[in-house]
Amino acid sequence: MTGAFTPVDHAPVLFAALVLDALIGDPDAVWRRIPHPVVLMGRMVDRFERAWNRPALAEVERRILGTLAILILVAAAAGAGWALAAAAAYLPGGTLIEVACVAALLAQKDLYRHVAGVARALETDGLEAARGSVAHIVGRTPASLDEAAVSRAAVESLAENFSDAVVAPVFWYLVLGLPGIVACKMINTADSMIGHRSDRFRAFGGAAARLDDFANLVPARLSAALLSLAAPGVAGASWRSGVLAAWRDAARHRSINAGWPEAAMAGALGFRLAGPRSYDGVRIDDAWMGDGRAGLGAPDIRHALALYTGACALLAAGVLLLATVSIV
Repeated sequence: MTGAFTPVDHAPVLFAALVLDALIGDPDAVWRRIPHPVVLMGRMVDRFERAWNRPALAEVERRILGTLAILILVAAAAGAGWALAAAAAYLPGGTLIEVACVAALLAQKDLYRHVAGVARALETDGLEAARGSVAHIVGRTPASLDEAAVSRAAVESLAENFSDAVVAPVFWYLVLGLPGIVACKMINTADSMIGHRSDRFRAFGGAAARLDDFANLVPARLSAALLSLAAPGVAGASWRSGVLAAWRDAARHRSINAGWPEAAMAGALGFRLAGPRSYDGVRIDDAWMGDGRAGLGAPDIRHALALYTGACALLAAGVLLLATVSIV
């Protein structure tokens, strides 16, 4: 697996990893004993941020140091991925080791579990519990959210993280193998931690945010296509409306990438997502994705989860097709 990085060569391992992640997700029993790779990445980002993002420095200095930090972090991640791939090539059971490494960096089941938890909280424990659940997956201020806003936040997180946490790692593993997927997760982790437009992170995290934009250019658009194509398998969903909404609305989103999966999901399900929201008390006047209804509830979260499941299945089927080509 350490030869030329081609999608066909990496597809069999990736398909096995997708199945493994879909079945068991992140096993708590394992990660209670050892730190999850993303946790380790977060610690590295935090150390650089604390050491180099000093308020006393001029903005240009913080920008330069932030750029240097993300380059070092991504290089270290890619290097770790290369070392893992090299070890897997020589160790007994190396292919299984690589499958486990890739599965650990995917988030199909865990994303489903977190979003389904919001729906379950709304159904059984009420709005306050649902606010607590959604606070784990979105950055906006939960206390200000009513039932419809909590539901939209959960669906938006599902759409955006389908791109960031599922499709992007798959894409970069296919293109660059283990170095690619580990670097992708480092970029995503850094963006989630320091890629904000707040006073603290605007200068230091700017490079991380731009690099994340680049890393997700293709995955975001591929995610929109998968969500739209999965619509015929979901009652009442429309693939055509998903495509039209993504084409029409994605460019109006404040993120150059997040609008694609959000608009596709909104259009396919007849929802209206995004729009004005509050982060840490700061109002963001974002454009609406889709032109359907905005008054969502727990059944609509379940509907979105069905579409997400179908899109994951399509993604796995595409990888399986590539794997079949590699075997033939």
